[in-house]
Amino acid sequence: MKYIVWISRIIVGVLFIISGLIKLNDPMGFSFKLEEYFSPGVLDLPFLTPLALGISIFVVIVEVILGVLLLIGFKPKFTVWSLLLMIVFFTFLTFYSAYFNKVTDCGCFGDAIKLTPWESFTKDVILLVFILILFFGRKYITPLFNTKTNWIVGGVALLACMLFANHVLAHLPSVDFRPYKIGANIQEGMSVPEDAPKPVYEYAWRFKVNGEEQIYVTQGDYPTVDGEFIDVETTQIQAGYEPPIHDFTIEQEGQDYAAELLEEDKLVMVIAYDLNKTAGLTKGATTKEIQEAQQEIYPEVKKTTDRAIEKGYKVIGMSASSSDMAEKISDTYGLDFEFYFTDETTLKTIVRSNPAILVLSKGTIQQKVHYNDFEELTF
Repeated sequence: MKYIVWISRIIVGVLFIISGLIKLNDPMGFSFKLEEYFSPGVLDLPFLTPLALGISIFVVIVEVILGVLLLIGFKPKFTVWSLLLMIVFFTFLTFYSAYFNKVTDCGCFGDAIKLTPWESFTKDVILLVFILILFFGRKYITPLFNTKTNWIVGGVALLACMLFANHVLAHLPSVDFRPYKIGANIQEGMSVPEDAPKPVYEYAWRFKVNGEEQIYVTQGDYPTVDGEFIDVETTQIQAGYEPPIHDFTIEQEGQDYAAELLEEDKLVMVIAYDLNKTAGLTKGATTKEIQEAQQEIYPEVKKTTDRAIEKGYKVIGMSASSSDMAEKISDTYGLDFEFYFTDETTLKTIVRSNPAILVLSKGTIQQKVHYNDFEELTF
């Protein structure tokens, strides 16, 4: 039992640290995932939505710290109980998502490793087994160091997590796992290879034969049946290839200009998925808070984009806000570029800053900065 507990201790500790650090690298992205869970169509907890970022930071830091405490064997009773409660909750959540098909990706490993809902549930069940081994064999979890050293290791880990979280929130994730990372070409990310796997569908044809309803299953061919056709039910049994970038459009008055704009040699994108949530404001922000944030950020946007225009760059704005709101921002701060509409989820995926600026050449992302780092842009 002692050796089984040691193996479980290492596996669980390392997995919690890796999973937590990946999410801590991008707490904003994890908060977007929590917002999905809090939405009316899933857990229906809308009052938690404004707290999503704070909850995401707390959860991922706890995840890392529990992994560290488990590996060094400090406070084993507290650590194992915390791990058990956390994994039971996550197992319920992933089962709920998988069974009811509510959230298609749990975000367990951020954007680094994508898991289907059932894969996420299976992963949590396996972890639950290992944690139960730790729970019943916790007497074998002994400290690696003396109490003082354990406190120091735990404190250093906590401080490091807090500093890292503050850094990535004030700038951008240190490692970008998304398809819009620097060096990526958007057109290539949207393309589908000729030899890419195609989706496979199953067709359940319902006929009335000799007065009785019968079902014939095929993978596309119309069945040869001597009877009266009633209807057909189509089910996808195997997904086809999905390009890493999809649902990417740059629209104005219903027309998509993405193909044309992505051919520009010198293009600057000002991305603001929600003009009312400037500088990380939440849904409950007051009008005064919104105005103060905009007054702090958008004069810098103008200064930066004017510099880009002088250097011969074409500048566009991309937002999911209404055209009236975009026009109001442009008029108020004298922005010398037009706004286009792009889906909010797509904009949140492109960059974890609202607003942010990207520099592209023929669709390839060359620079990408948080609103705190506009001065780092080179034109």
